[in-house]
This record gives sequence, structure tokens and C-alpha cells, in this order.
Amino acid sequence: MILELFSAAGLLAIAKIIVIDILLAGDNAIVIGMAAKNLQEKHRKLAIFWGTFGAIALRLIMAFLFVEAINNIPGLRLVGGVLLLWIGYKLMAANESSHNIEAKSNLRDAIITIVIADGIMGIDNVIGVVGAAEGNMMLVLVGILITVPIIIWGSTMFIKLIEKYPVILFFGGGILGWIGGEMIHVDQYTFDLIDPISLPFKIACIILVVGAALIQRKLTAKKADN
Repeated sequence: MILELFSAAGLLAIAKIIVIDILLAGDNAIVIGMAAKNLQEKHRKLAIFWGTFGAIALRLIMAFLFVEAINNIPGLRLVGGVLLLWIGYKLMAANESSHNIEAKSNLRDAIITIVIADGIMGIDNVIGVVGAAEGNMMLVLVGILITVPIIIWGSTMFIKLIEKYPVILFFGGGILGWIGGEMIHVDQYTFDLIDPISLPFKIACIILVVGAALIQRKLTAKKADN
């Protein structure tokens, strides 16, 4: 199991997990900052540290449950794959996010807010990470342990980077389209149908997700001009 992590496939899966988790976590990072902004400096750092610890624990529990589900419930990989196509589209489509998170004035409430908000908003991350890991819990564990601290402490840098280079979102959306196609491909209900055309099918999933997002962006821009 450990050796799998250092294989070409294992390292590629970890790389995909890191990219997906970082790109999908912009809102999570903003919420964490909002929940802790009214605390004193020393309490703010404690809130972010323990909030991060709780968020990692909650994500691992959610990921474990999802891994068990997709490995044991027929058809769930198909559902997860379709959800990933939608998540990839939403990542790239132009839309304004609203964050109604109240800034907390005491350490305990801030930590609780961070953990709960990250858990709710991290569902798409968990689906993406489990899909990238192809249901391998060890890869999920390593990926989450690497990316969550990076996201928390490097959130400002990543948000600015994405704002400056929006093409990064399309790169991430394309990865999600590919992984979504992979999950649909390997589901027992669709494998025989898709396997002979697996590569064109995955490419078509990327084109579908990116194309739909580009159309949505153009419609949104046109509406704003009017």
C-alpha cells in the first residue's frame, strides 16, 4: 500500500488531488478568514490552527464514508462522476459567491464555525479528491493532509493567483471533467458500454464541461452589458 504512493500512478493521483482541492477551496479559505477576523492576533492563530485540525478530521471522515460507499454501492461511481462534471462546470462558470459567515468574537465559536463551514463547503472537495484517488483511501489521506494546511495558510496567495490567471480555473475544470469521465467509465453499469471508447468519452467530458462554462460566462457577460 505504501509503495503505491511512490508509483507513477500514485504520484499522479496525489498531484491531481492537490490541484483539485486547492482550486475548489477558495470559498473555504475566505470563510475561515471571515470567522476569525474579529479575534485577537494570538486567538486568531489558535482558531485557524484548531479549526484546520477539525476540518482535516471531518474531511477524512467524510472521505472514508464516501470511499466505502463507492466501493460497495453499485451505481454510485456513475452518480459521483456526473456530480464531478457539474462541480467542474460550477468551478469555471461566472457566478458571484455569497458568504454569510458571522465573524466570531471568542475562540471556541470561531473554531466551531470554521469546522462546520469547511465541512459543509468541502463536500465538493471530498467528491473530487475521492474521484482523483480512484477510491484509494491511502491516497485520499495523503492528499488531504498535504492540501488542507496549504489552503489554510496560503489562501490569500491562491485567491490572488486565480484572479490574475483565470485560465487556472479552466485547467482545474478540465481535470474534473476527465476524472468525472473516469468515474462514469469504471462504474459497473456503464463499463461495458464506455470501455471501447473510453478515451474519446473522457475527452468529450472535458469538452462538455469547459464548453458549457464558456457559454455560461458569455451569457453572463452579455446580460451584464445589457
